[in-house]
Amino acid sequence: MQFGIDTHKASLAIAAVDEVGRPLAQAEFANDPAGHRALRGWASARAAERCFAIEGAGGYGFALAALLLGAGERVLEVPAQLTERQRRRGRQAGKSDAADAVAIARVALREPALPQLQPGWLDRDLKLLVERHRELRQQRTRESSRVHAELSRLRPGYQRQIGSLRTGAALDRAARLVRGDGALPAQLVRQRLAELRRLDRALKALRAQLVDAVAACGSTLTALRGVGPILAALILVEARGFSRTHTRDQFARYNGTAPIPAGSGQSRRQRLNYALHVMALCQAAHDPRARAYLARRQAEGKTWHEAMRCLKRHLSDTVWNALRTDHRLNSPLT
Repeated sequence: MQFGIDTHKASLAIAAVDEVGRPLAQAEFANDPAGHRALRGWASARAAERCFAIEGAGGYGFALAALLLGAGERVLEVPAQLTERQRRRGRQAGKSDAADAVAIARVALREPALPQLQPGWLDRDLKLLVERHRELRQQRTRESSRVHAELSRLRPGYQRQIGSLRTGAALDRAARLVRGDGALPAQLVRQRLAELRRLDRALKALRAQLVDAVAACGSTLTALRGVGPILAALILVEARGFSRTHTRDQFARYNGTAPIPAGSGQSRRQRLNYALHVMALCQAAHDPRARAYLARRQAEGKTWHEAMRCLKRHLSDTVWNALRTDHRLNSPLT
């Protein structure tokens, strides 16, 4: 029997449908350990052979998915955009959690290529590391901007002496500029410089964790020019599932490198596009093949920016192929 589960912060809506998608039973449970056990018991009482399709398996449904996988259940992940399409197709007035659960179950019946989660799929740690790295980088950028603003007022022209504030040596030179100055602005600059050093230490430790996590995945992405462990981790988190269930053209639309609107998932598309942009810049600077490709495109009459968009589209296929290879190697993304 096919079950669909709509996940929320405090509740889980589940629906059972038959082989043609007709609703058979519906229920709602709390999204907590007791509710997870009750949900599985409810489903077990209705079918000996079960398949659970979950929207939000990497978010609010993560703990439930972990329990079901640990119990040996078959679990599928349903992208939210497919649920939305099914909901529109159903022509049902209004929106409810129960109706969404039915739509999720119907998507699972209609889409045989949905990613089936495995016990090794639980890549939550990698996602948390990527999010934490992004958070720390944003904090460092804000602190660096504030130091820059203060030093520009206190010591005009300071950048000619120390350059940017990206390295430890630059931070040391900035600290010397305000050493011995008892004014409050100078004190705040010293405090911010200390915070930048703390953030740099935290980022260094986090990068080491990301290197280990990507290595444990066995991903082939780091073999690509311009993709280090940090960028590989970002791609693995944001593109999980799409390398197996879509064509390379669909993957390009999803990450924003194809000239077709991708519809939903704005933040994810932007992050993948950012990863491909960094990869393209690195190859344009260091890879003779990429430079030759850009030159050919510019000779055809394209601007540099247009040629770079073409290169990113080409690199999207390269990344998609690498993700497919990862799947064949049975990485934890399976």
